[in-house]
Amino acid sequence: MNAKHIILLATVALMAACGQRNKSSNSTTESKPTTELSFPNITVPEMLPAADRAKYLAEHFWDRFDFRDTTFCNQPDITEQAYANYLDILRYVEPTVAAQSVGALMKSAEVDSTMFDYFVSLTDKYLYDPNSPFRNDELLIPALEAMVASPMLDEAEKIRPQSQLDMAQKNRIGQKANDFRYTLHDGSTGRMYSIEAEYLIIFINNPDCPACKAIREQICASPMLSEMIERGVMKVLAIYPDEDITAWLNYRHNLPASWINSYDKQLRLRDEELYDLKAIPSLYLLDSEKRVMLKDCNLVPQIEEAIYYAEQSKQ
Repeated sequence: MNAKHIILLATVALMAACGQRNKSSNSTTESKPTTELSFPNITVPEMLPAADRAKYLAEHFWDRFDFRDTTFCNQPDITEQAYANYLDILRYVEPTVAAQSVGALMKSAEVDSTMFDYFVSLTDKYLYDPNSPFRNDELLIPALEAMVASPMLDEAEKIRPQSQLDMAQKNRIGQKANDFRYTLHDGSTGRMYSIEAEYLIIFINNPDCPACKAIREQICASPMLSEMIERGVMKVLAIYPDEDITAWLNYRHNLPASWINSYDKQLRLRDEELYDLKAIPSLYLLDSEKRVMLKDCNLVPQIEEAIYYAEQSKQ
């Protein structure tokens, strides 16, 4: 664990340690004692090695939180902030540990229907919303599984989380991405699986989309990615998933000539939901075997970091 991680954990631990409920002392007046609501204390054993502290926090973050106290549901500066801190900690633990922790959290919230609904809303806001910096299908999946299995929701209420779960389980990190056929401006076609490269970026985009333009410029401005594309180590498959082909044809010259600039003539990505298109642009990074390295990301530095660590692991 590097210094950055240690500082993060120390900060979270300090924040939690300062979050005990403080009762006012008894006075000689007739005023009633009051209780200040705050997030309960987390104590990390001092003898625990630094490398294990994130795991301990992930597994015990909510141990002293009173899930029956629905007052917390109306205190976003306490509970929602704690949830964001918790998700930040999960970045530094093994995926299986993080997934188990999220599932356990949802199970703990089942003690009260109001509290359970509150954590369902936090899950949607932080783990599902495409604009959330914490967007993460690998954490979303155990939360959705807990919702679908929970007695707190009736069958009608489970329809949405089940649909979200079905989509989240597609193109998971470590699995092979769904194959599809793409069409070029001259009418020729190809299959994504037939593209040979050490790394492949799938860039799902729309014409005249400001965010798509920003991503395109970031990829082009990256010395690392530009050099890999020039050498043929990396290829970029830009694909337009909708039906306005005239708009796509008019815009296609804005993309680099070295990219595979295509559209989905059969509309399979959208209509068959081969890929999650609730937010565009969307980037997927695949390895040479078309296994997903990054899913539905929108930050070029994430791609650079993933490739860096992949290359380091080969040495």
